[in-house]
Amino acid sequence: MRYLLASSPGATAAEHLPRLRRELSPADDYAAFTRVSAILREFRPHIVHTHMAKAGAIGRAAAAMYNRSAAPADRVRVVHTYHGHVLEGYFSAAKTALFVGIERLLARATDRIIAISPAIRDELLLEHRIGRPEQYRVVPLGFDLSALTAIDDRARAAARVSLGIGASAHVVSTVGRLTAIKQHHLFLETARLVANHDPAALFLVAGDGELRAELEQTARDFGLADRVRFLGWRRDLDVIYGASDVFLLTSRNEGTPVALIESLAAGVPGVSTEVGGVRDVMTGDLGFVAPFDDAAGLATGVTTLVSDPKLRRAIGDLGRTSVVARYGIDRLVDDIDALYREVLG
Repeated sequence: MRYLLASSPGATAAEHLPRLRRELSPADDYAAFTRVSAILREFRPHIVHTHMAKAGAIGRAAAAMYNRSAAPADRVRVVHTYHGHVLEGYFSAAKTALFVGIERLLARATDRIIAISPAIRDELLLEHRIGRPEQYRVVPLGFDLSALTAIDDRARAAARVSLGIGASAHVVSTVGRLTAIKQHHLFLETARLVANHDPAALFLVAGDGELRAELEQTARDFGLADRVRFLGWRRDLDVIYGASDVFLLTSRNEGTPVALIESLAAGVPGVSTEVGGVRDVMTGDLGFVAPFDDAAGLATGVTTLVSDPKLRRAIGDLGRTSVVARYGIDRLVDDIDALYREVLG
């Protein structure tokens, strides 16, 4: 099997397309489409597997154009993975309707649609009417979680020393872009409620984005300037999770919450808004959920966990075992291999 992974036959390195950017830009988007089309003609893959909204649209459009002129035996099979979607909470109603229409058209030229959770599949299929049921396969994400599963009590103590955090602090963390969909304002509102009852509570925000200055001001307005640490982008997430007692996710929309998987792999129980694929990850008793925008409910979950070390340990141990089995890299490789063989018949 030959997959579209490279710029020329036999190559193994991915090609970076500088004209392919997040923002809509007709000139850049057309240039990216032209280059992907050229790669298809040069590489002649059996399968094109696309990801993400912009890249997925351009890749699938180029594959559809390629198939129009290809002989039946040379037709490329098209697979697209939705790691979530931008069809709720990101854009205006008019733009959302436009994007839904585009996704419906692209689904007609797609052989298999992968959703990373049952919840995402149901939203795409039932709410947005994208594709047909027989096109869908649910393939959960997979990661190399070894650095996180290696975190033990000694690593937790070292992580706190490296961050200048005392052993007695109750550390609540979050990881993600500081953007509207992640709703860090709700994180700060929850932090204020927790801090009012827990003088040992300390809050870590790992990530950066356009809302950082606004969020820092909100923390000051809430009287949390010395209780909330904005850490910016960090590569050493094992240190962040290692120093944490509880992970708090306050998103308005999630596909599969990667940071929640990471925290559980690190043995850190989670508290989250009940959105998107959160329940698919945090099944059973792996943490606490509350409706979106329910700061009081989130604060109750956080307070319950930080006040009960035995409960935290039990949920952390159970969560680690669960997510490694469901989201480990070996399982993902096996699932994708089986799907590729299926689509090629």
